[in-house]
Amino acid sequence: MSFQKIDEKNKKKKKEQRPTTQNSQMAATQEEVVRGFKINWMNLRDADSGKIIWEAKDWADALTASGKQAHIPKHILKCKSVSREIDFSSVHLIQHFRVVQSVFVHGQQVESFHFDFGFVIPGSTNTWQNIIEADEEGGMIPPEVLSGNTVIETSFFDGQNLVNRSKVTLFYV
Repeated sequence: MSFQKIDEKNKKKKKEQRPTTQNSQMAATQEEVVRGFKINWMNLRDADSGKIIWEAKDWADALTASGKQAHIPKHILKCKSVSREIDFSSVHLIQHFRVVQSVFVHGQQVESFHFDFGFVIPGSTNTWQNIIEADEEGGMIPPEVLSGNTVIETSFFDGQNLVNRSKVTLFYV
């Protein structure tokens, strides 16, 4: 698409931890882990300046079959690198939290990124940040071609078990 993963700078910031109860110490079923996982917000920043370019707090529609629409300023495509922060909560322990992000343009997969987060404490809220570097100048696809034709599918896993999947169609404005 135009972005290459250069560095997975996992900023695991534990923001909140509720007291552990006897029930949460017991292993949760996969269904309980799925129900207890929530994306709180996500933002995209110019990684050089730290300025937020786009932010969304409501992720419920991203989890439906039709997904979420994101209207992102097209000048993001001129950034040398973009920082993506995802804030999420989990009621239950996740042993091996990982993310697979696939990028589709005109229905064809053009990129796939794999990120490992690791252990997620039960009852915690976490922020995860990674940096994505832009392709070389001249290698970028114009925003007119990408807008409305680019879908980001992000799958969240506990090991091999799917916890959540979101689908976002990008519109560059």
